[in-house]
Amino acid sequence: MAPRPGFPTTRLRRLRYHPAVRRLVRETRLSAESLILPLFARPGKGVRQPIASMPGHAQLSVDLIAEEAKVAAKLGLGGVILFGIPAEKDAAGRDSYSPVGIVQQAIKAAKDAAPDLLVITDVCFCEYTDHGHCGVVDEHTGRPDVNNDKTLELLGRQALSHAQSGANMVAPSGMMDGMVGAIRAALDGGDFEHVPIMSYAVKYASAFYGPFREAAESTPKFGDRRAYQMDPAAAAGQALREVELDLTEGADIVMVKPALAYLDIIRRVAERHPGVPLAAYNVSGEYAMVRAAAERGWIDERAVVLESLTAITRAGAQIVLTYWAKEVAQWLG
Repeated sequence: MAPRPGFPTTRLRRLRYHPAVRRLVRETRLSAESLILPLFARPGKGVRQPIASMPGHAQLSVDLIAEEAKVAAKLGLGGVILFGIPAEKDAAGRDSYSPVGIVQQAIKAAKDAAPDLLVITDVCFCEYTDHGHCGVVDEHTGRPDVNNDKTLELLGRQALSHAQSGANMVAPSGMMDGMVGAIRAALDGGDFEHVPIMSYAVKYASAFYGPFREAAESTPKFGDRRAYQMDPAAAAGQALREVELDLTEGADIVMVKPALAYLDIIRRVAERHPGVPLAAYNVSGEYAMVRAAAERGWIDERAVVLESLTAITRAGAQIVLTYWAKEVAQWLG
């Protein structure tokens, strides 16, 4: 066998032989404080409605959201992000910006239960509209479609109502052009210039969202969301343009969603915008696949989850939204 350059002087296995050395030289380190737990709020009291496609998760009434907030704070999580399922939906998603809407109630309950916990809200319309799309639908283009510019004002109203209810951060997810600027103007105009925006800047029209649509009861009644969410086959440069536009409009944190199928995009965003906080959403389909395989004994759930989150973090995400947040915090604790 031909000698390898540097061998035997250079042996990289030396850094792997002892567990303590492996820990010492790690570059990527997971921590509970970098994880955000998604929660789904629904009307009622004492209600825990299991989500069939996401074992271990449920739609929760506001009183149980408060209990989850206490748990999240005790575990040292970076925060929670709230989604709402209203009792009644309409074409304009009015519950999303009502002072007594389901998410507004959940914000107040979470902050009362855990005042120091970071409470983030998803700002969108798909959970609140009777058609399941992410904004005002009309036929201004000659076919049913989300009217981008009519939706912007309502996104601003929604974000402002969340801030007025006590949200610490808002996270617009509808992929409307100009949404960050509209929300920044609404927040600043309402004296909430201190509330940051975490934009779903790069959100793909992904097949990995299936379980979420059950969880949020947000499946479109017609068509799909490909006219506003990004094409999975689009050039990576389009993702970079989306990020740059959102930063120009006032985004404080940008997000890539989904995470595992788009590690290359996470990396490119991180390299293009060093110093900009970057989040990634480890989405419902990614969760469901691992959980289903683990329940069948095909994989080691803990090992696969930690490896996956390590990969997302190594790619460049400092913040990870994940349905495993509580478990991971316990494993790391």
